[in-house]
Amino acid sequence: MYRFCKSPLAANILAATACIALSASAGAQGVPDMNTLTAGQAATDLCAGKYTSEALVSAALERAKAHAHLNAFITLDEAGALKAARAADKARKGGAACKPLGGVPVVVKDNIEVAGLPSTAGTPALKDFVPKADAPVTAKLRRAGAIIIGKTNMHELAFGVSGYNTAFKTGAEFGVRNAWDRSRIAGGSSSGSGAAIGARIVAAGLGTDTGGSVRIPCALNGCASLRPTGGRYPQGGIAPISHTRDTPGPMASSMADVELLDRVIAGGKASKAIPAADLKKIRVGVVAANQANLDADTKAAMEMAVAKMKAAGVTVVDVEMPKLGELNGAVGFPLALYEAHDDMVAYLKKSGSGVTIADLAKGISSPDVKGTYDGLVIPRKLPGPNNTLVDARPAYDAAMKQSRPALQSLYRKTFADHKLDAIVFPTVPKVAIASNPESSSLANFGLYIQNTDPGSNAGIPGLQIPVTLGASSRLPVGLELDGPAGSDRRLIAIGLALEQVFGRLPAPPKN
Repeated sequence: MYRFCKSPLAANILAATACIALSASAGAQGVPDMNTLTAGQAATDLCAGKYTSEALVSAALERAKAHAHLNAFITLDEAGALKAARAADKARKGGAACKPLGGVPVVVKDNIEVAGLPSTAGTPALKDFVPKADAPVTAKLRRAGAIIIGKTNMHELAFGVSGYNTAFKTGAEFGVRNAWDRSRIAGGSSSGSGAAIGARIVAAGLGTDTGGSVRIPCALNGCASLRPTGGRYPQGGIAPISHTRDTPGPMASSMADVELLDRVIAGGKASKAIPAADLKKIRVGVVAANQANLDADTKAAMEMAVAKMKAAGVTVVDVEMPKLGELNGAVGFPLALYEAHDDMVAYLKKSGSGVTIADLAKGISSPDVKGTYDGLVIPRKLPGPNNTLVDARPAYDAAMKQSRPALQSLYRKTFADHKLDAIVFPTVPKVAIASNPESSSLANFGLYIQNTDPGSNAGIPGLQIPVTLGASSRLPVGLELDGPAGSDRRLIAIGLALEQVFGRLPAPPKN
């Protein structure tokens, strides 16, 4: 294993590469085109002996090193991944049964614990914390045969949507960079997973989502992702923000791999593969509030996507959700900012890291996150009228007892009254903006969670699908489908069908 160097003086990619002193890895002869390979196809190929896991993992590691400028990784486990790949090859040659992800390289966001690898949550105070056990969701991937090549960079402590983290970098500049244009943001908070998958370093991986954090990076980097129904996946072993809102989620370059990862993680009734839905039997709603603040590329892409859905037989209807914004505003910040304190205290105590929440706050590197922690999380305050701060507890109690149940009721009523399988909207209102300290502004935060946050607060599933490249920007644009609570597999089936309609995005040009 190696850690990327901490020095801010690596002024270019060559210097960064030199400073991490990488060892040579095995060649990747016979490995198919990584730009089009899916995790499911790789597992099938490996099972058939078309190439080795060692060759495939080596290819992924080489791509990770070649894309050091994206700042996608905090830890790249070269030695451990190759050792696991060789063990997988040996087991397969010995006649062991093939596994759903047997020998396939994946990535895991650095707030999800992986035994033996640092779990930093993107913040300096946890840089030396190495958990002894896998988080339950990590363990499920490993039992399915996945090989974790590294831990991905993220918006510090998952408190943001830009991915502009000043604590860790491997390229010349701070911030996780967009797979399509390194001058742009990768989105957050699962920034590195989005960039790594978008750049086709791997085909699949894990992120976490509180208010949009697996969907926003995939919308901006051209990958697919699922925020599952609240409680569908285990939350243990993950550095938290809000136990009410947090969830891990699969991220992948194809809908087939989202389906596969969901099947692996959820198990039970979801353990069998599902076919694509019949789009002629699908009914979706469009809500006017989700169409606000769109840039020209996103507006045109949404119009194109709706037209293509209608042509494929999907019934699309306009629906109203009165007070959606008002109810969501009464839930989002009160939940996240109030629960963040006690949930982090409990996590740090259970982790055995030896780090306190005071240590954590003192070491925060990114100014936006530092301000949020010092001004709101630690004192348990919320912004009040006339630039004042008020006690967060009353707003939290009201959110849990009144506003959140009302928001959930609004969604249930909307789905039922209009007989909807899903509500459809642009995942984010704009394509990726420039990556710099200003990208983490409160205004940009509010803009990018505009459409993802309400479903998060209601605990319903949301599926992000890439639909096209912006006509002028040539950057990815994503479409989200939010469905009723518990409809995760139905949403995935719809996503599988829509991917056939829209087509998979090509790999990004060399960036």
